[in-house]
Amino acid sequence: MGFAALESEVRSYSRAWPVVFDRAVGATVYAEDGTEYLDFFAGAGSLNYGHNNPVLKKVLLDYLSSDRMVHSLDMFTSARREFLETFHSLILQPRGLDHKVVFPGPGGANAVEAALKLARKITGRESVINFTNAFHGMTLGALSVTGNSMKRGGAGIPLVHATPMPYDDYFNGDVDDFQYFKRLLEDGGSGLNEPAAVIVETVQGEGGINAARAEWLRGLADLCREHGILLILDDIQMGCGRTGGFFSFEEAGIVPDIICLSKSISGYGLPMAITLVRPELDVWEPGEHNGTFRGFAPAFATASEAIRTYWSDDTLEKDVKAKGLLIESHFNSVVSRFPERELVAKGRGLARGLQLPDGDLAGQVTEHAFRHGLLVETSGPNGEVVKLLPPLTITEDELRRGLAILDDAFAAVLA
Repeated sequence: MGFAALESEVRSYSRAWPVVFDRAVGATVYAEDGTEYLDFFAGAGSLNYGHNNPVLKKVLLDYLSSDRMVHSLDMFTSARREFLETFHSLILQPRGLDHKVVFPGPGGANAVEAALKLARKITGRESVINFTNAFHGMTLGALSVTGNSMKRGGAGIPLVHATPMPYDDYFNGDVDDFQYFKRLLEDGGSGLNEPAAVIVETVQGEGGINAARAEWLRGLADLCREHGILLILDDIQMGCGRTGGFFSFEEAGIVPDIICLSKSISGYGLPMAITLVRPELDVWEPGEHNGTFRGFAPAFATASEAIRTYWSDDTLEKDVKAKGLLIESHFNSVVSRFPERELVAKGRGLARGLQLPDGDLAGQVTEHAFRHGLLVETSGPNGEVVKLLPPLTITEDELRRGLAILDDAFAAVLA
């Protein structure tokens, strides 16, 4: 019996890439028949340091072969201490952040649920402001602040206590930043419930690689401060160096009240998530938020090594920005070659997208790329954006090879 007979219809990526994958190294994955594919997907951003990174693999194998603690809930372990101290000294302290670390569970949605729950506990308010085309997860709380109607429709119950506002450039520059949001906050007749928090992504990955301007983010932070609203920054897909700096909000110079991280925080694709909270907001009662798999110690071990290896200096940050500019230049040339298609190049760092007129064309591009040895997905409300999330450690040669495959795909589909 095959996958189709045994597995639920809910599967998705296997439909776009209908082969059986077996091995993976760096930016290359191998089907079981030996066919190679360049990976511009990287586990949807969970493999920023590549597949089976040799430095992290050695740490993981040594950890497991030494009979170290694997499952620990929130008990103290040496691996947990190592991660907390490494994260504090190399990530938080150099950036002037004093946030405390919550381990909410194994995935990004757990980090978001903890953030929403804590914001409501702190403020005593229920309403949360989210943004058009946002994606924050598939559990009910996270889904309530997600924009995509198909994903929301799967909830089966009303998704309440969240109010969407326009993301940066939602009206193509025709409306001043936060004009609508400000008016609703300040008008006693607007009907807007006083918000506990605002949750935002600096770059909307699933929403179509929509990158907010630094000044827009600063304006949002100022607005939250003026009105006593907590600012939750969802850095699950765009953190851990995806846009250059370790946190995607560094460029804007803002300090969120609560920060959600997951995906590449373990460094190796192991389940791990954290919610960072300013010390004065850490008002949990013991056990008030918990989860069985919030202490997966092998992930702590690889996370600590990833931070030491890649974040002791700014080498990776500079490399990501340089490779991002290479993609940007390449995409700009594609846009100029097909002016009648009104393509749009989008993104920051190594989160890049090329917006096509519709999802059908974008799907044809990614299908063509797959047939020629490249894994790349689409995003956006209608799947109209060809979305690039290659490993941050990809070589320039690999990046250029992948872009050449994409170039042929765009030519085949758009010409």
